[in-house]
Amino acid sequence: MVEEEDKETKEDEEPKRGKKSESDDAKTKPKISIKKWIIIGVGVLFLVGGSYAVWKFLLAGKFTGKSEPQTEEIEHKAAKTKGEEFGTLYQMTPFIVNLFGKEGRRYLKATIELEVESDYIKEQLTQRTPQLRDAILMLLTSKSFEDISRPDGKLRLKNELILRINQILPGSGIRALYFTEFIVQ
Repeated sequence: MVEEEDKETKEDEEPKRGKKSESDDAKTKPKISIKKWIIIGVGVLFLVGGSYAVWKFLLAGKFTGKSEPQTEEIEHKAAKTKGEEFGTLYQMTPFIVNLFGKEGRRYLKATIELEVESDYIKEQLTQRTPQLRDAILMLLTSKSFEDISRPDGKLRLKNELILRINQILPGSGIRALYFTEFIVQ
């Protein structure tokens, strides 16, 4: 009889153990926490942002067919002056400047030679050396490493220097500007 009572109590307990309530199922299912969703969202944002940056800075010009206006202008000048004689060269002493930036740790050493149209302009360059050096130094120190690190940035700097120097001289006596030394450290 004791055995029969044990069997009955065991049979009564089994249905209780075997039945799980719906609240127990909900507790045992793994939930994705809010932190995981935030991490996934930030990852997707970085992926989208990185893809956009690569397209914008590296690939956009290739697909749109646009070329730099500065490059076209320089090519036009080169074709225009192809058959002309070279002018007189005027060498300036080297410029050593701090480049613009937060760190202030980048230096530029540039040696410039100017191609002038006449000896009169060369004399004017000699007489106005302090004004020229000041104008060139002010322009160079306003540039950051990012501005001059690429070839198109150097071409833009050349054009800006020619414009600035021609503003100081009578007429537009500078034909071309040549960097004979350009070191960034």
